[in-house]
Amino acid sequence: MIGTSSIDTTCTIWGLETGQPLGRVSLVTGHVKTQLIAHDKEVYDIAFSRAGGGRDMFASVGADGSVRMFDLRHLEHSTIIYEDPQHTPLLRLAWNKQDPNYLATVAMDACEVIILDVRVPCTPVARLNNHRACVNGIAWAPHSSCHICTAGDDHQALIWDIQQMPRAIEDPILAYTAAEGEINQIQWGATQPDWIAICYNKALEILRV
Repeated sequence: MIGTSSIDTTCTIWGLETGQPLGRVSLVTGHVKTQLIAHDKEVYDIAFSRAGGGRDMFASVGADGSVRMFDLRHLEHSTIIYEDPQHTPLLRLAWNKQDPNYLATVAMDACEVIILDVRVPCTPVARLNNHRACVNGIAWAPHSSCHICTAGDDHQALIWDIQQMPRAIEDPILAYTAAEGEINQIQWGATQPDWIAICYNKALEILRV
């Protein structure tokens, strides 16, 4: 399955089938498993949870400033996990890869990352705000439930330890400040957790944690 979000206010979950044995290259075809109106305005990001085998639970964020959680088994309703007080659009969403209770999101032009606990809706459990310009990327560690990397227009990639939540998290534990441009994408290697990839300008850099 793959999930897509759209400016037409919907999320679409696709079922993909190759119809061929493993090891043979073939075209991938798809059919729409389900489509739902997810938000009141444009939907900017979607992420699946590891809960339930990583198939049924997903969340989305959008221009209405809300984080909404869905269950494919019960699509007649959704749960609003968080709403921005000023209804600022939320651009990015990342689900913790080890603990499905935690999500991270970032608002448009915001210098902070908001950490949410689905068990405590509407109230952030942490705010990470050491960036000096807007945040563009968030990536949870694949091997740890308490580490997350954030990157932004200030040319920085910061790694945080959120183990102390709900106490305030003042500073990151690691910082990379030598990027030669605004970092607009970040990925933390799932099979190689010692490496983080960042993109800026026309460059991709691999960072050793």
